[in-house]
Amino acid sequence: MTVGIVLLVHTALNRAEQVARHWTNAGCPVVIHVDKNVSGPVYRAFEKSLSDNRMVLFSKRHRCEWGTWGIVAASQSASEMMLAEFADVRHVYLASGSCLPLRPVQELIDYLAARPRTDFIESATTADVPWTVGGLDHERFTLRFPFSWKNSRFLFDRYVELQRRLGIKRKIPAGLVPHMGSQWWCLTRQTLSAILQDPERTHYDRYFKRVWIPDESYYQTLARLYSSNIESRSLTLSKFDFQGKPHIFYDDHLQLLRRSDCFVARKIWPHANRLYQAFLSDTSGSMKKTEPNPGKIDRIFAKAVDRRTQGRPGLYMQSRFPNYGWENGITSNPYSMFQGFTELFENFEDWLSKTTGSRVHGHIFAPERVEFADGQTLINGALCDSAKHRDYAPEAFLTSLIWNTRGERQCFQFGPEDNQKVNELIARDPNAQISVITGAWAVPLFKSNRNFADLRKEAARLQQIESAHLDVLRAQYAKARIRIWSMAEFVEAPMEPIQTIIDEIAPASQRRLTEVPTMVDLTGFGQFLQNLKNQGMHPYLMGDFPVEPGQINMQKPARKPYLVR
Repeated sequence: MTVGIVLLVHTALNRAEQVARHWTNAGCPVVIHVDKNVSGPVYRAFEKSLSDNRMVLFSKRHRCEWGTWGIVAASQSASEMMLAEFADVRHVYLASGSCLPLRPVQELIDYLAARPRTDFIESATTADVPWTVGGLDHERFTLRFPFSWKNSRFLFDRYVELQRRLGIKRKIPAGLVPHMGSQWWCLTRQTLSAILQDPERTHYDRYFKRVWIPDESYYQTLARLYSSNIESRSLTLSKFDFQGKPHIFYDDHLQLLRRSDCFVARKIWPHANRLYQAFLSDTSGSMKKTEPNPGKIDRIFAKAVDRRTQGRPGLYMQSRFPNYGWENGITSNPYSMFQGFTELFENFEDWLSKTTGSRVHGHIFAPERVEFADGQTLINGALCDSAKHRDYAPEAFLTSLIWNTRGERQCFQFGPEDNQKVNELIARDPNAQISVITGAWAVPLFKSNRNFADLRKEAARLQQIESAHLDVLRAQYAKARIRIWSMAEFVEAPMEPIQTIIDEIAPASQRRLTEVPTMVDLTGFGQFLQNLKNQGMHPYLMGDFPVEPGQINMQKPARKPYLVR
């Protein structure tokens, strides 16, 4: 007794010939079904190439299309020929032309010989399968599907909608409980012949011809009527991605396929010469004679699916640019944005870099140029200081900067004069640490020697921009670590907020600051704000900043002496 192989072929006929000879060399007869979509001359040439092998037969051809009845009809015709022509066949193994035996064929023969009455077919009810894609599980058995999902998608979808709207439901044949599973099965002669010779076969076939993807349910359902011992699993290694498309194995998957201990794998790339050479010439049995266990590599496939669907945090590419809110991490590393600090403190960037060891940039979104740290014009990832290039995609510029400098904390300055298009992205980013001193933009205006009318107009513009930015930072969707102080509040006690910021940036230091950077001279700043108010512009973002007395050099009263006993 031996194993018969049914091959469904539609492309890469040279590889199908190679695999068919491999099966027959081990004593397994092969019946090949060639898709009717293959042209006549190509089919005849393929048939002629195997005419010297008496253990290879060709069955009646059917037109096969994914999700339609043709694939089931093809397997029926080939299986009937197998059972009729090869009486010594105990099990029939369904495979495709892109399937590749991974272990010596004799191991498969011995394995099935030890289980003469066991059918290996994945068979589970619709409530128990997690792999249905497209929203059709039980409905595939209760609706009609006369149109091709691939070639007539519009008609397919509209007809499904129409049936749902009209409440049309097909009656499942009496005695059948719909089951689903992989189309690649290995059935005993007894079970397969019972399915093909069933008196009700015409009735069953008529029903399944309008089921969606019947090759995943026809044998899986009918085997439950006749099999005395079903192993609900496939002996073929077949992996699918999140879209329900099969994974393709290439040359660099050689060791992965060996680790699976499976007998057969699909889909193999036709040009994977290394795989075909390694497995079709391996008669010594380099794989261990163990139970097939595709679960050993499931973890690798799960990681591959996660990498494909989610990518790496903070990495964007043309082939997978995420929809809004679908990012697997907006940026790759924590970073800090400071607003108002360089205006309020002298040499703040140098002080922060020395204190935290971070790379501290200036205003990287400044209108004139990107102010990289240390006056650089080019930084990691070939990011240049051109404002024009940066403003083409400012959000991408920021994510690229963080990605290309992984492992090093990035800090940069921001203000109302900078490009504001990144505000929402930064506010949504959990990696962002945002520290804002509101109203500090008024200090450079105070220090400038410009006409007061111009200062008033500019102050109103900057305050409007910063107010809009604060609305973004306080929005419900904001996930960054955000701290906001008014200028008056911060100037009153700067040490504590700066210490908090430093502790977050460089937690390993764990040391208390003994001094803060030198604050700019704010003498007369309160009067400047009062002048703005007097001119009709209300600078409310600075907080309650006191107006200094008119006589600044007024002599302070002498302190009364006191005695300490």
